[in-house]
This record gives sequence, structure tokens and C-alpha cells, in this order.
Amino acid sequence: MRQLPIMFLAAFAAVLVAACSKPAPIESVESLVANPERLKELRAQCKADHAKVGDAQCNAVAEATRQRFFNTDGPKYTPPASPPTAFSPPAASAPAAPSPAPQSAPKD
Repeated sequence: MRQLPIMFLAAFAAVLVAACSKPAPIESVESLVANPERLKELRAQCKADHAKVGDAQCNAVAEATRQRFFNTDGPKYTPPASPPTAFSPPAASAPAAPSPAPQSAPKD
């Protein structure tokens, strides 16, 4: 009977130590963006067993995927420096305006 509290205390200490242990380090978003093969592998692991991989790592995988998709490094297309030309409607589609009647020169 005396051993029961000691066993309970030992089991509690073991649970406490396990709960306080450091979590496994996660791979950073930057390293995953730079390594697409590792990103693909971790995406598959997160899809298969999210709880085992962990929320922090799967969130980093999702952010790296988003950054690679949207390419946050900057635009690849740079618009031309010159401003666009003024808009003028095509002449064929506009109705012809009536021309004014020719005026005669004044007589002296």
C-alpha cells in the first residue's frame, strides 16, 4: 500500500518531464522556399498525418507554398517606361460629321 503513492508520484514525474521536453525544431519558411523537393515531401507528410508533423511545421509548409506560388521576390514583368499613347477611336466606326457649307468671300 505504501508503494502506491510512490508509483503514482513517479508516473506523474515522468509525464511532467515528457510534457516539458523541447519540441522538435521546425524547418523555416525560407529554407523550404529554397528547397522545393523538401517542401513537396513535407506537404505530403502534412496531408497524410497533420497531427504527427505538427501545426507549426505544417503552417510553415503552407506559408512556403504560398510564397512560392505568389513569388513574393518581386515582379518578373516590368512595364515600359514610356506612357501609353492617347486613345483615338477608329475612323471607320465613327459616323461622318457633316461638313460646313463653303462660305463665299466677301465682296467689296
